[in-house]
Amino acid sequence: MSSGSSSRSTSPSSDSEWSQKENKMFEEALAYYGVSAPNLWEKVASAMGGTKSAEEVRRHFQILVDDVNSIEHGRIPFPKYKTQGFWT
Repeated sequence: MSSGSSSRSTSPSSDSEWSQKENKMFEEALAYYGVSAPNLWEKVASAMGGTKSAEEVRRHFQILVDDVNSIEHGRIPFPKYKTQGFWT
């Protein structure tokens, strides 16, 4: 996922952008259902109001997993987020 306001869907049937709102709905639906839920991609797509297909949702999740794995294995640097608090 990019650090910008949207990321690219890699679905061959759709070259649509993911808005911040769609990303938030995606994250909330994943948190609600959990990654081991049966028919997860269909449930998440439905929870998003049908703006993305189950396949687009699955691919978006795979991109997220790949990005996290790349960061954890040092293949790409950890993103530098602007944060506030005593740790900055």
